Amino acid sequence: MLKIKVEENNIRIDSYLITKTEFSRSKIQKLIKDKLILVNDKPVKNSYLVKENDVILIDDFEDVTNNVQGEDIPLDIVYEDDDIIVVNKKSGMVVHPGNGNYNNTLVNALVHYSDNLSSVNGEFRPGIVHRIDAFTSGLLVVAKNDFAHNYLAQSLKDKKTKRKYLALVEGVINEDTATIDAPIGRDDKDRKKMTVTSHNSKSAVTHIRVLERYKDATLIECSLETGRTHQIRVHMKYINHPIINDKVYGSKSKMINPSFGQMLHAKTLGFVHPRTGEYLEFTCDAPLEFYEILSVYKDHN
Repeated sequence: MLKIKVEENNIRIDSYLITKTEFSRSKIQKLIKDKLILVNDKPVKNSYLVKENDVILIDDFEDVTNNVQGEDIPLDIVYEDDDIIVVNKKSGMVVHPGNGNYNNTLVNALVHYSDNLSSVNGEFRPGIVHRIDAFTSGLLVVAKNDFAHNYLAQSLKDKKTKRKYLALVEGVINEDTATIDAPIGRDDKDRKKMTVTSHNSKSAVTHIRVLERYKDATLIECSLETGRTHQIRVHMKYINHPIINDKVYGSKSKMINPSFGQMLHAKTLGFVHPRTGEYLEFTCDAPLEFYEILSVYKDHN
């Protein structure tokens, strides 16, 4: 993380970063193009002039010189046609290379599986329209061409994509339904984490519905109106019902089978097909490990 000082005002960001990193200008410009360099949590252009107190994050600080290599990793494909792939990602799989994870990602698997992936998000994120956290399982849609990618990205931006998650959270939620409307931004104390804050934040809205209550946990369905980083995990912590098995935002004392990851599963994904105009909706069940952990809380009732 880099914070701009007053004497550094009005310097082009690529010129500024040449003095602060070991990267070449072309490498910096490529990272900016691939949206791997953020200013105040937002992508910028190479011509952006830095301002006092700007916070610059280089999402992928290691110098990656090679294209993403395809790897023969099994994919759970729910649907595929000439424009899109809907995949059920397993818990523990990182979506795309970066931050020290350059192998065994969903993108490595996709590159091996298909020669046709969109290029909108650069060479390290081919086909990736939206993400889910590494230790969240479930559905996401991949674009096989730029037309489909741009259409689906706009659908997400316009809040026309249905996304529902299954989650097991700490404590008992008394309300049957609730809406959490609280802006999310990076945590000033730990830039790797997100938090509810009014500082450099974006609006975030999560709707929750209780499915079942246990002695000291609640099974809920979460519907996303927005798609901020770690949104459900941050919002549930904010209302004092963090997701069980969440190593970052949850309670260590509540961990069961921590190798599995947080009890959060993207179970439903619905959107209008970019070419046919037909509404498609997909649902996939949570993995076996999810229900094994859930059974522990059921047995405690």
